[in-house]
Amino acid sequence: MQLSKSLHRLGPGLVNSYLVEEGGQVTIVDAGLPGYWKDLLAELAAMGRSLDDVRGLVLTHGDSDHIGYAERLRRERGVRVFVHELDAGRARGEVKKPNSGWGSIKLGPLVGFLAYSARRGGLRVTPVTELVTFTDGAILDLPGSPRIIHLPGHTPGSVAVHVPAVDAIFMGDAFTTRSVLTGAVGPRPAPFTLDPAQAMASLAKLDSIDARWVLPGHGEAWSGGLAEALRRIRVAA
Repeated sequence: MQLSKSLHRLGPGLVNSYLVEEGGQVTIVDAGLPGYWKDLLAELAAMGRSLDDVRGLVLTHGDSDHIGYAERLRRERGVRVFVHELDAGRARGEVKKPNSGWGSIKLGPLVGFLAYSARRGGLRVTPVTELVTFTDGAILDLPGSPRIIHLPGHTPGSVAVHVPAVDAIFMGDAFTTRSVLTGAVGPRPAPFTLDPAQAMASLAKLDSIDARWVLPGHGEAWSGGLAEALRRIRVAA
């Protein structure tokens, strides 16, 4: 799905993977679910591109519904997978996320999310065996020159990825526009956050950033600007 020129999304909005194109080359942000592999091939073809044009995959954090097809892309195509150093163990499958931070639950949305994930391989995600790690403030040598902003809280190594070339910031699970637990829509804190207070405090690092597109790991794209998204997240919190 094309969101804007040079900015694309895989999936219908429940679990997201994004593509950024610059100069005929592609950066992927998050790998969603393993079953998105066919969607990736189809979206690249619609862009007039192929896997040969993918230069790197940047993970916003190491949770299983973000590393989806990452290992397959690395193993079969040699594409480098980047993650914050504090979430490398999680992406490699060495660190299991505690069963906490759930918050309110509605049965329908939760069952829908679990069923959607299961149909797309979410119950058997392959860890990433080789990673390139980064730290806060890194500017990666990839299409779009993505800049890393460390936002600990959801996980220790959660980050936002700012790509001014497409006027976008990719938020991972630092926020959501559709709670997978309640179905609530609009910018708000994400569930399954290990340290909610830290996650909210981390958002202050984004106050000086201007971006039209605010792109969550779960939910529809927000095109109303980062400042308004942050305001609504804080109200919802």
